[in-house]
Amino acid sequence: MRSQLIQKIHSLVALDGSAPPVVGLDEYFSDNHQEDCIAPNQVGYGRPSLAELYASLKAIASRKDVQTVLVSIHDDWVEAIKYEDVWPAGDNVHIYTSASRSEVEQWTTEFAADGVIKGWPRKKHLAAPESLSGYTVYSICWD
Repeated sequence: MRSQLIQKIHSLVALDGSAPPVVGLDEYFSDNHQEDCIAPNQVGYGRPSLAELYASLKAIASRKDVQTVLVSIHDDWVEAIKYEDVWPAGDNVHIYTSASRSEVEQWTTEFAADGVIKGWPRKKHLAAPESLSGYTVYSICWD
């Protein structure tokens, strides 16, 4: 899974190098056991384990009022090319939903995040899907 993820990130960066690439939950979390791959400063300080984070995000993704949940890849993902034991670094999690921001904040209170913002912290990647009518993208941000 790691090598497939790295190949996909390469393709996404080639398509649009001006925005962080985004991948699906299973692509990012399946076979991933590196606890500090996402929100590393919160590991041991309130962020749930990687397995618990993945399970919570999958539960959110399965809600009827959620279109999809994506993980954006941090610029440091290239470290995974240099070192075989490093998983590509994740940055933010993006939830496409018809729910309100306050509802999304309630779903994610256990994540020890710095907040939930409306939209993309930087720029939407060209490969990211468009949101359905009535849906908004909310991003979970860590430092």
